[in-house]
Amino acid sequence: MAPPSAEVACSATLPPKVTLSPDGGMAATTLSVLTFNIEGLSWPARSGRAPSLEQIGKHLAAMRAAGTAPDVVLFQEMFSDAAKRAVLSSGYPAIDSGPRRTTRARGSTKDKLPGNSSLKRGEIGVHVYGSGLAIASRYAIVDTARRAYGRKSCAGFDCLSNKGIALARLDVPGVPSLIDIYDTHMNSRGASGAPAARNLAAHERQALEASEFIDRTHDDATPVVFGGDFNMRHSEERWGNFSRYQSLDLVHRICATPASGCDVRMSWDGDEPWMDTQDLQFYWPGDRVQIRPIRVEALFDGSPGSPQLSDHDGFLVTYELRWKASETRKDACRPIPGTLALGR
Repeated sequence: MAPPSAEVACSATLPPKVTLSPDGGMAATTLSVLTFNIEGLSWPARSGRAPSLEQIGKHLAAMRAAGTAPDVVLFQEMFSDAAKRAVLSSGYPAIDSGPRRTTRARGSTKDKLPGNSSLKRGEIGVHVYGSGLAIASRYAIVDTARRAYGRKSCAGFDCLSNKGIALARLDVPGVPSLIDIYDTHMNSRGASGAPAARNLAAHERQALEASEFIDRTHDDATPVVFGGDFNMRHSEERWGNFSRYQSLDLVHRICATPASGCDVRMSWDGDEPWMDTQDLQFYWPGDRVQIRPIRVEALFDGSPGSPQLSDHDGFLVTYELRWKASETRKDACRPIPGTLALGR
């Protein structure tokens, strides 16, 4: 089954609710982004996942019908046909997928990783699956780009999939700039089956390649959200490597500060809650539109009305977008000056 895809025109999407500051000088709206690893692996890695994946699609579709669904969903591990059907059945009008099985990794290092490659660990030089990434949006996706991580930038069983990073550029009616949304799934540790030094080096290379991709494709004039399954839980070394290449603000770090005004609706333990999860979001403002997280919560976590249907909980962040009211696009979907055409 081909990766899911859907397109919608900006003019066919409902504009968000916009509020004005007391003096009328500033306008604001919200954008909610869910990152969710749906455990869409195929046999022999997993079996019996089809019913839960079907429920994921149905649950998101029901939320959309009720007007409570996230504006954007970043999916990971969309490997099986059942997982692809789940993404499609969620009903989002705009969907784009990450690197395909045959997407070539361009500009990546050719240096060998520490240790030796192993056929038994899946390091066979051929990708069996694509990246498993998809970005679904209630708003129009007007530009896309994708990059596969290099063949020398994966370790162990992770090499069976063509992991990488994907960009979807959103046009939110009325907002004076586009919004850049990135999704990734980085190399695992123990699950990769590769020795620690080897999977650590692969993860570091992916962090560098993701940073290079964002630098090349991101327009500094636009706000950015970067989410996914980063596979950095409980790993100071991985965090150290990743942080050398990324300067984006970490949602967990900001929202863990009481002065941020961020409404934390999930259980966090310790002073560094970002160390306890694989599922993260980062963000950065644009020149004309500011962005900040105002609420974080879990979804598909087994709480009432939110069934647990994967080995990951969904991580939902609601952002406030804020700009000068005078710059609001009066004809909600008129072209935005300076838009970059990335191509597919």
